[in-house]
Amino acid sequence: MTDNAKDPKHAVAPTGMKRGLTSYGDQGFSLFLRKAFIKGAGYTDQALDRPVIGIVNTGSGFNPCHGNMPQLVEAVKRGVMLAGGLPVDFPTISIHESFASPTSMYLRNLMSMDTEEMIRAQPMDAVVLIGGCDKTVPAQLMGAASAGIPAIQLVTGAMLTGSHRGERVGACTDCRRYWAKFRASEIDEEEVSDVNNQLVASVGTCSVMGTASTMACIAEALGMTVPGGATPPAVTADRIRVAEQTGTVAVKMAAERLTIDRILTPKAFENAMRVLLSIGGSTNAIVHLAAVAGRLGHKIDLDVLDRMGKETPVLLDLKPTGQHYMEDFHKAGGVATLLRELKPLLNLDTMTVTGRTLGEEIEASGSGFKQDVVRPFAAPIYPQGGLAVLRGNLAPGGAIIKQSAADPKLMEHEGRAVVFENIEDLVARIDDDALDVKADDVLVLKNIGPLGASMPEAGYIPIPRKLARAGVKDMVRISDGRMSGTAFGTIVLHVTPEAALGGTLAHVRNGDRIRLSVARREIALLVSDEELEKRAAANPVARPKASRGYRKLFLQTVTQADEGVDFDFLRAESLQNDSASEQNKG
Repeated sequence: MTDNAKDPKHAVAPTGMKRGLTSYGDQGFSLFLRKAFIKGAGYTDQALDRPVIGIVNTGSGFNPCHGNMPQLVEAVKRGVMLAGGLPVDFPTISIHESFASPTSMYLRNLMSMDTEEMIRAQPMDAVVLIGGCDKTVPAQLMGAASAGIPAIQLVTGAMLTGSHRGERVGACTDCRRYWAKFRASEIDEEEVSDVNNQLVASVGTCSVMGTASTMACIAEALGMTVPGGATPPAVTADRIRVAEQTGTVAVKMAAERLTIDRILTPKAFENAMRVLLSIGGSTNAIVHLAAVAGRLGHKIDLDVLDRMGKETPVLLDLKPTGQHYMEDFHKAGGVATLLRELKPLLNLDTMTVTGRTLGEEIEASGSGFKQDVVRPFAAPIYPQGGLAVLRGNLAPGGAIIKQSAADPKLMEHEGRAVVFENIEDLVARIDDDALDVKADDVLVLKNIGPLGASMPEAGYIPIPRKLARAGVKDMVRISDGRMSGTAFGTIVLHVTPEAALGGTLAHVRNGDRIRLSVARREIALLVSDEELEKRAAANPVARPKASRGYRKLFLQTVTQADEGVDFDFLRAESLQNDSASEQNKG
């Protein structure tokens, strides 16, 4: 036996089926038993001696965005075997945006915990994360970041577009547009039923720059997918080839021990923010990036994001900010086309799953070709980044507005507050013809933040029906909740601290004046500090509680939007210590 073999510091870490042996008090027996059981599935010793690549299978009958999961899993397995590995797929929770009650955000952290613990519990040298629908990709990145082994993301891909009466349509910006027409009595029940059959033309994620497409592009910008992995539509041969390539790369990552922390660095998150701003991406991505970064001890600084936004224009002409769809972006060369334009602003030395740097991958993608989906840097679709960070007495911890999808006439606005205390109040009164509301008012919805209602996508407050029928298309709307990336309008979101935590938002009253100034990055309640203190004293806010189960855990430990709406105990230990220090100072 060599000296190195005797020294635990130099001991070779177990690999393959020898990793993480179940505790029976006898390591040899543990491996013997494991191999005996898996051989029941027909494996040979030769197969079991290969590096094991786990494949997260999130197929579900409740998740049509993941409807191509069987084909993707088989293609990944093929790629793993071609590279000499042993592929083993396993299930985790699967979350679909439209099938999760009360909201998919409520379950994102649970999915991340499921992902992390299954990676830790089962023997694998690397893991392929297959996700697509809005919260699944961030949940997988969060879980894998905490688990720490080599990991690579494979997204399911966007759906194809449909056609309604000669017009090209796709989920879900057009879903909202046609529903708004229906609410305004511009179309009848027959037409809204007809278009409902065409909005989702195939399996896959939304065909516009919603949260799913945003997270796909961000995953590629972070270096977590194979080059070109973000944009191939779900039902194309390109998507299947990307899946096979993903399996092959996973084996290489396992051999090189290219762990996720070497890829998800602070510089990589800066690149992700640049891409987010340049694609007019979903506001949800800010929350998800903060959560993923927090698992590794990094922070997403909203002020840095805002400074980046002032020098990073929107270059992608894609709904809801532009006119095209994800399949057009793919045909235009995908994320590589965008990265070539952004190259002067990017950290080119960041590592990717291929073992090459982002700069090397951009160079390898070639010089590009003529297309009209990604604009030249000198001729952007919008002069600044899609998102802006607002602060003021209404949002001391920050708020977000998607300025590229807002009405320019409302970006500097002062109006009277029309307040809804919660979702139930909104539902009960928004379509009441007796509602005291005018087009220049500011709609305020409270108590839909992380604690108030698990942060649903209810921030896209509908235009009151009587105003919609009168032709009003947009109003300033403010909440502590979220908005789908497929939505549009002059909407202020993620107000922090939220109303349910006693933030200023909790004390806004009907008739108060509110000022929005995107130019000054301000969201202000025009009420004196003294008056706000009186209101807070008269109506103290108690943190919501639950008696049992996951909801109790959620309400006890969930953080605010600026920290990713993650559970405080799941964040990196360094950030937990920072939070504890701040609380002690307070």
